[in-house]
Amino acid sequence: MRSERLLSIMLLLQTHGQLPAGDLAARLEVSVRTVMRDVEALSASGVPVYTVRGPHGGIALMPGYRTNVTGLTADEARALFVLLSGHAHAELGLGQALGSALRKLMAALPAPHRPDADLASRRILIDPVRWRGGPAHPAADLAVLQQAVFNDRRLRLRYRHGRDNRVRSYTLDPYGLVNKAGVWYLVADHRGEPALFRTDRALSAAVLDEPVRRRDGLELAGVWESLRRHIDDIPAPVPVTVSVRREVLGKFLRIHQADLAGPPPSDPGGRPERVRVELHFRSLIAAEVLLAFGADAEVLAPAELRRALAGKAASAATVYSAVHSAGITPPNVRP
Repeated sequence: MRSERLLSIMLLLQTHGQLPAGDLAARLEVSVRTVMRDVEALSASGVPVYTVRGPHGGIALMPGYRTNVTGLTADEARALFVLLSGHAHAELGLGQALGSALRKLMAALPAPHRPDADLASRRILIDPVRWRGGPAHPAADLAVLQQAVFNDRRLRLRYRHGRDNRVRSYTLDPYGLVNKAGVWYLVADHRGEPALFRTDRALSAAVLDEPVRRRDGLELAGVWESLRRHIDDIPAPVPVTVSVRREVLGKFLRIHQADLAGPPPSDPGGRPERVRVELHFRSLIAAEVLLAFGADAEVLAPAELRRALAGKAASAATVYSAVHSAGITPPNVRP
Protein backbone atom coordinates (compact mmCIF):
# COMPACT_ATOMS: atom_id res chain seq x y z
CA MET A 1 0.00 0.00 0.00
CA ARG A 2 2.78 2.43 0.89
CA SER A 3 4.76 1.64 -2.28
CA GLU A 4 1.68 2.56 -4.34
CA ARG A 5 1.38 5.84 -2.42
CA LEU A 6 5.05 6.68 -2.97
CA LEU A 7 4.62 6.14 -6.71
CA SER A 8 1.48 8.29 -6.66
CA ILE A 9 3.41 11.13 -5.00
CA MET A 10 6.10 11.01 -7.69
CA LEU A 11 3.54 10.96 -10.50
CA LEU A 12 1.53 13.83 -8.99
CA LEU A 13 4.64 15.97 -8.61
CA GLN A 14 5.77 15.06 -12.10
CA THR A 15 2.39 16.02 -13.58
CA HIS A 16 1.57 19.16 -11.54
CA GLY A 17 4.96 20.43 -10.46
CA GLN A 18 5.29 21.82 -6.94
CA LEU A 19 2.34 20.98 -4.69
CA PRO A 20 1.61 21.95 -1.06
CA ALA A 21 1.83 19.08 1.43
CA GLY A 22 -1.84 19.63 2.32
CA ASP A 23 -2.83 19.28 -1.33
CA LEU A 24 -0.92 16.01 -1.65
CA ALA A 25 -2.48 14.73 1.57
CA ALA A 26 -5.99 15.53 0.33
CA ARG A 27 -5.40 13.82 -3.02
CA LEU A 28 -4.01 10.70 -1.35
CA GLU A 29 -6.54 10.76 1.52
CA VAL A 30 -3.83 10.64 4.21
CA SER A 31 -2.51 13.08 6.80
CA VAL A 32 0.13 15.75 6.13
CA ARG A 33 2.42 13.94 8.57
CA THR A 34 2.14 10.76 6.47
CA VAL A 35 3.00 12.72 3.33
CA MET A 36 6.11 14.19 4.97
CA ARG A 37 7.23 10.74 6.09
CA ASP A 38 6.74 9.46 2.54
CA VAL A 39 8.78 12.36 1.17
CA GLU A 40 11.61 11.47 3.54
CA ALA A 41 11.43 7.85 2.36
CA LEU A 42 11.60 8.92 -1.27
CA SER A 43 14.60 11.14 -0.60
CA ALA A 44 16.39 8.33 1.29
CA SER A 45 15.84 6.01 -1.71
CA GLY A 46 17.52 8.47 -4.09
CA VAL A 47 14.53 10.29 -5.57
CA PRO A 48 15.48 14.01 -5.84
CA VAL A 49 12.46 15.37 -3.98
CA TYR A 50 12.70 18.50 -1.86
CA THR A 51 10.51 20.88 0.17
CA VAL A 52 10.16 24.65 -0.17
CA ARG A 53 9.21 26.57 2.96
CA GLY A 54 7.04 29.67 3.16
CA PRO A 55 3.52 30.69 2.16
CA HIS A 56 4.17 29.69 -1.47
CA GLY A 57 6.14 26.60 -0.63
CA GLY A 58 5.43 22.95 -1.12
CA ILE A 59 7.00 19.71 -2.31
CA ALA A 60 8.68 19.29 -5.70
CA LEU A 61 10.98 17.11 -7.77
CA MET A 62 14.30 18.38 -9.07
CA PRO A 63 13.90 19.82 -12.60
CA GLY A 64 14.46 17.21 -15.30
CA TYR A 65 13.70 14.20 -13.10
CA ARG A 66 10.82 12.00 -14.17
CA THR A 67 9.49 8.50 -13.74
CA ASN A 68 9.16 7.68 -17.40
CA VAL A 69 7.51 5.04 -19.51
CA THR A 70 10.53 4.67 -21.79
CA GLY A 71 10.78 3.62 -25.40
CA LEU A 72 7.19 4.47 -26.39
CA THR A 73 6.50 6.06 -29.75
CA ALA A 74 3.57 8.45 -30.20
CA ASP A 75 1.52 5.73 -31.92
CA GLU A 76 2.30 3.22 -29.15
CA ALA A 77 1.23 5.72 -26.49
CA ARG A 78 -2.01 6.37 -28.37
CA ALA A 79 -2.66 2.63 -28.75
CA LEU A 80 -2.49 2.13 -24.98
CA PHE A 81 -5.49 4.41 -24.53
CA VAL A 82 -7.72 2.77 -27.14
CA LEU A 83 -9.47 0.55 -24.61
CA LEU A 84 -12.44 -1.69 -24.23
CA SER A 85 -15.59 0.11 -23.15
CA GLY A 86 -16.07 0.45 -19.42
CA HIS A 87 -18.78 -2.25 -19.30
CA ALA A 88 -16.30 -5.14 -19.52
CA HIS A 89 -14.10 -3.77 -16.74
CA ALA A 90 -17.08 -2.90 -14.55
CA GLU A 91 -18.43 -6.45 -14.82
CA LEU A 92 -15.08 -7.71 -13.53
CA GLY A 93 -15.08 -5.17 -10.68
CA LEU A 94 -12.10 -3.39 -12.25
CA GLY A 95 -13.70 -0.08 -13.22
CA GLN A 96 -11.99 2.01 -10.52
CA ALA A 97 -8.70 0.18 -10.97
CA LEU A 98 -8.75 0.93 -14.69
CA GLY A 99 -9.25 4.64 -14.09
CA SER A 100 -6.45 4.73 -11.54
CA ALA A 101 -4.09 2.86 -13.86
CA LEU A 102 -4.79 5.23 -16.74
CA ARG A 103 -4.11 8.30 -14.59
CA LYS A 104 -0.78 6.86 -13.50
CA LEU A 105 0.15 5.90 -17.02
CA MET A 106 -0.80 9.32 -18.37
CA ALA A 107 1.38 11.01 -15.77
CA ALA A 108 4.31 8.74 -16.60
CA LEU A 109 4.13 9.30 -20.37
CA PRO A 110 6.64 11.66 -21.96
CA ALA A 111 5.05 15.09 -22.11
CA PRO A 112 4.92 15.28 -25.96
CA HIS A 113 2.84 12.07 -26.10
CA ARG A 114 0.20 13.05 -23.52
CA PRO A 115 -2.12 15.12 -25.76
CA ASP A 116 -2.40 12.34 -28.39
CA ALA A 117 -2.97 9.68 -25.73
CA ASP A 118 -5.65 11.77 -24.03
CA LEU A 119 -7.35 12.48 -27.36
CA ALA A 120 -7.36 8.78 -28.26
CA SER A 121 -9.04 7.92 -24.96
CA ARG A 122 -11.87 10.36 -25.76
CA ARG A 123 -12.26 9.63 -29.47
CA ILE A 124 -12.01 5.81 -29.77
CA LEU A 125 -14.01 3.11 -27.98
CA ILE A 126 -14.00 -0.67 -28.37
CA ASP A 127 -17.30 -2.35 -27.52
CA PRO A 128 -16.98 -6.17 -27.77
CA VAL A 129 -20.69 -7.13 -27.64
CA ARG A 130 -21.94 -8.19 -31.09
CA TRP A 131 -25.19 -7.03 -32.63
CA ARG A 132 -27.08 -9.46 -34.80
CA GLY A 133 -26.39 -8.89 -38.47
CA GLY A 134 -24.36 -9.89 -41.46
CA PRO A 135 -20.59 -10.23 -41.58
CA ALA A 136 -18.49 -7.12 -41.25
CA HIS A 137 -16.89 -5.70 -44.38
CA PRO A 138 -13.71 -3.59 -44.50
CA ALA A 139 -14.39 -0.06 -43.27
CA ALA A 140 -14.42 2.37 -46.19
CA ASP A 141 -12.27 5.49 -45.81
CA LEU A 142 -11.51 4.69 -42.17
CA ALA A 143 -8.28 6.71 -42.40
CA VAL A 144 -10.25 9.75 -43.56
CA LEU A 145 -12.75 9.32 -40.73
CA GLN A 146 -9.88 9.13 -38.22
CA GLN A 147 -8.43 12.31 -39.69
CA ALA A 148 -11.69 14.16 -39.10
CA VAL A 149 -12.01 12.72 -35.58
CA PHE A 150 -8.49 13.55 -34.43
CA ASN A 151 -8.28 16.96 -36.12
CA ASP A 152 -11.75 18.06 -34.91
CA ARG A 153 -13.01 18.79 -38.43
CA ARG A 154 -16.43 18.44 -40.02
CA LEU A 155 -17.00 15.54 -42.40
CA ARG A 156 -18.84 15.11 -45.69
CA LEU A 157 -20.15 11.55 -46.01
CA ARG A 158 -21.92 9.69 -48.85
CA TYR A 159 -23.68 6.78 -47.21
CA ARG A 160 -25.78 3.80 -48.34
CA HIS A 161 -28.50 2.98 -45.82
CA GLY A 162 -29.13 -0.65 -44.98
CA ARG A 163 -32.88 -0.30 -44.47
CA ASP A 164 -33.72 0.92 -48.01
CA ASN A 165 -30.37 0.79 -49.88
CA ARG A 166 -30.68 4.50 -50.75
CA VAL A 167 -27.59 6.71 -50.97
CA ARG A 168 -27.64 10.00 -49.10
CA SER A 169 -25.07 12.69 -48.36
CA TYR A 170 -24.47 14.19 -44.92
CA THR A 171 -22.41 16.95 -43.37
CA LEU A 172 -21.44 15.62 -39.96
CA ASP A 173 -19.83 16.76 -36.71
CA PRO A 174 -18.00 13.63 -35.51
CA TYR A 175 -17.50 12.66 -31.86
CA GLY A 176 -15.42 9.58 -32.63
CA LEU A 177 -15.31 5.98 -33.77
CA VAL A 178 -16.58 2.86 -32.00
CA ASN A 179 -15.57 -0.70 -32.79
CA LYS A 180 -18.58 -2.91 -32.06
CA ALA A 181 -17.49 -6.56 -32.18
CA GLY A 182 -15.29 -5.97 -35.22
CA VAL A 183 -17.60 -3.49 -36.98
CA TRP A 184 -16.59 0.19 -37.00
CA TYR A 185 -19.23 2.87 -36.43
CA LEU A 186 -18.94 6.63 -36.74
CA VAL A 187 -20.72 8.58 -33.98
CA ALA A 188 -21.59 12.09 -35.11
CA ASP A 189 -24.11 14.89 -34.92
CA HIS A 190 -26.20 15.61 -38.00
CA ARG A 191 -27.90 18.99 -37.77
CA GLY A 192 -27.44 18.93 -34.01
CA GLU A 193 -28.89 15.44 -33.51
CA PRO A 194 -26.89 12.28 -32.67
CA ALA A 195 -26.53 9.70 -35.43
CA LEU A 196 -24.73 6.41 -36.02
CA PHE A 197 -23.12 5.31 -39.30
CA ARG A 198 -21.62 1.91 -40.16
CA THR A 199 -18.31 2.77 -41.79
CA ASP A 200 -18.50 -0.14 -44.25
CA ARG A 201 -21.59 1.50 -45.76
CA ALA A 202 -19.73 4.76 -46.42
CA LEU A 203 -19.23 5.23 -50.18
CA SER A 204 -16.94 8.23 -49.78
CA ALA A 205 -15.75 10.59 -47.07
CA ALA A 206 -14.04 13.97 -47.17
CA VAL A 207 -12.68 16.11 -44.35
CA LEU A 208 -13.96 19.68 -44.56
CA ASP A 209 -11.89 22.74 -43.75
CA GLU A 210 -14.34 23.69 -41.00
CA PRO A 211 -13.99 23.12 -37.24
CA VAL A 212 -16.33 20.56 -35.75
CA ARG A 213 -19.55 21.87 -34.14
CA ARG A 214 -20.29 19.39 -31.38
CA ARG A 215 -22.87 20.12 -28.73
CA ASP A 216 -21.32 21.58 -25.60
CA GLY A 217 -20.49 19.25 -22.73
CA LEU A 218 -20.83 16.01 -24.69
CA GLU A 219 -18.14 13.40 -25.32
CA LEU A 220 -18.05 10.23 -27.41
CA ALA A 221 -18.80 7.86 -24.51
CA GLY A 222 -22.00 9.68 -23.54
CA VAL A 223 -23.36 10.00 -27.08
CA TRP A 224 -22.50 6.35 -27.85
CA GLU A 225 -24.28 5.16 -24.69
CA SER A 226 -27.43 7.02 -25.72
CA LEU A 227 -27.38 5.59 -29.25
CA ARG A 228 -26.54 2.09 -27.99
CA ARG A 229 -29.44 2.10 -25.55
CA HIS A 230 -31.81 3.20 -28.30
CA ILE A 231 -30.80 0.12 -30.30
CA ASP A 232 -30.41 -2.42 -27.49
CA ASP A 233 -33.27 -1.52 -25.17
CA ILE A 234 -36.68 -2.82 -26.23
CA PRO A 235 -39.41 -0.59 -24.68
CA ALA A 236 -42.19 -3.19 -25.06
CA PRO A 237 -40.70 -6.48 -26.27
CA VAL A 238 -42.89 -9.04 -28.01
CA PRO A 239 -42.55 -12.41 -26.20
CA VAL A 240 -42.18 -15.36 -28.53
CA THR A 241 -42.14 -19.05 -27.61
CA VAL A 242 -40.46 -21.41 -30.06
CA SER A 243 -40.20 -25.19 -30.18
CA VAL A 244 -36.75 -25.96 -31.61
CA ARG A 245 -35.62 -29.31 -32.92
CA ARG A 246 -32.74 -30.54 -30.75
CA GLU A 247 -30.41 -31.19 -33.71
CA VAL A 248 -30.37 -27.47 -34.63
CA LEU A 249 -30.64 -26.04 -31.10
CA GLY A 250 -26.97 -25.01 -30.90
CA LYS A 251 -27.11 -23.13 -34.20
CA PHE A 252 -30.45 -21.56 -33.26
CA LEU A 253 -29.11 -20.26 -29.94
CA ARG A 254 -25.98 -18.82 -31.59
CA ILE A 255 -28.01 -16.89 -34.13
CA HIS A 256 -30.68 -15.71 -31.67
CA GLN A 257 -28.50 -15.18 -28.61
CA ALA A 258 -29.38 -11.49 -28.54
CA ASP A 259 -33.10 -12.36 -28.58
CA LEU A 260 -33.15 -14.72 -25.59
CA ALA A 261 -35.62 -13.63 -22.92
CA GLY A 262 -33.49 -15.27 -20.22
CA PRO A 263 -30.67 -17.75 -19.82
CA PRO A 264 -30.37 -20.44 -22.53
CA PRO A 265 -32.60 -23.46 -21.90
CA SER A 266 -31.01 -26.19 -19.83
CA ASP A 267 -30.79 -29.74 -21.11
CA PRO A 268 -33.97 -31.48 -19.84
CA GLY A 269 -33.95 -35.11 -18.82
CA GLY A 270 -34.96 -37.74 -21.31
CA ARG A 271 -33.51 -35.74 -24.25
CA PRO A 272 -36.81 -34.85 -25.94
CA GLU A 273 -36.82 -34.28 -29.69
CA ARG A 274 -37.72 -30.57 -29.33
CA VAL A 275 -36.82 -27.87 -26.77
CA ARG A 276 -38.85 -24.78 -25.80
CA VAL A 277 -37.00 -21.48 -26.14
CA GLU A 278 -38.32 -18.14 -24.88
CA LEU A 279 -37.38 -15.10 -26.98
CA HIS A 280 -38.33 -11.44 -27.27
CA PHE A 281 -38.33 -9.20 -30.34
CA ARG A 282 -38.94 -5.53 -31.02
CA SER A 283 -42.00 -6.33 -33.12
CA LEU A 284 -43.86 -9.14 -34.83
CA ILE A 285 -42.22 -8.16 -38.12
CA ALA A 286 -38.75 -8.48 -36.56
CA ALA A 287 -39.70 -11.97 -35.32
CA GLU A 288 -40.51 -13.15 -38.86
CA VAL A 289 -36.78 -13.91 -39.20
CA LEU A 290 -37.63 -17.20 -37.43
CA LEU A 291 -39.09 -18.47 -40.69
CA ALA A 292 -35.51 -19.08 -41.88
CA PHE A 293 -35.43 -22.24 -39.73
CA GLY A 294 -38.54 -23.64 -41.39
CA ALA A 295 -40.09 -26.59 -39.54
CA ASP A 296 -36.98 -26.90 -37.32
CA ALA A 297 -38.25 -23.97 -35.22
CA GLU A 298 -42.03 -23.88 -34.70
CA VAL A 299 -43.49 -20.73 -33.18
CA LEU A 300 -45.95 -21.73 -30.44
CA ALA A 301 -46.96 -18.19 -29.46
CA PRO A 302 -48.16 -15.57 -30.11
CA ALA A 303 -50.92 -16.62 -32.44
CA GLU A 304 -50.52 -13.49 -34.61
CA LEU A 305 -46.95 -14.48 -35.43
CA ARG A 306 -47.97 -18.05 -36.27
CA ARG A 307 -50.54 -16.69 -38.75
CA ALA A 308 -48.03 -14.30 -40.29
CA LEU A 309 -45.43 -17.03 -40.76
CA ALA A 310 -48.01 -19.42 -42.16
CA GLY A 311 -49.01 -16.81 -44.74
CA LYS A 312 -45.42 -16.16 -45.79
CA ALA A 313 -44.65 -19.87 -45.99
CA ALA A 314 -47.74 -20.47 -48.13
CA SER A 315 -46.80 -17.61 -50.47
CA ALA A 316 -43.28 -18.96 -50.86
CA ALA A 317 -44.57 -22.48 -51.48
CA THR A 318 -46.90 -21.15 -54.21
CA VAL A 319 -44.06 -19.36 -55.97
CA TYR A 320 -41.70 -22.32 -55.93
CA SER A 321 -44.43 -24.80 -56.84
CA ALA A 322 -45.36 -22.74 -59.92
CA VAL A 323 -41.73 -22.47 -61.01
CA HIS A 324 -41.19 -26.21 -60.57
CA SER A 325 -44.37 -27.33 -62.35
CA ALA A 326 -43.77 -25.02 -65.33
CA GLY A 327 -40.11 -25.92 -65.63
CA ILE A 328 -39.19 -22.22 -65.42
CA THR A 329 -35.56 -21.31 -64.85
CA PRO A 330 -35.29 -18.60 -62.20
CA PRO A 331 -33.85 -15.25 -63.36
CA ASN A 332 -30.03 -14.92 -63.46
CA VAL A 333 -29.63 -18.72 -63.10
CA ARG A 334 -28.19 -20.64 -66.06
CA PRO A 335 -29.15 -24.28 -66.50
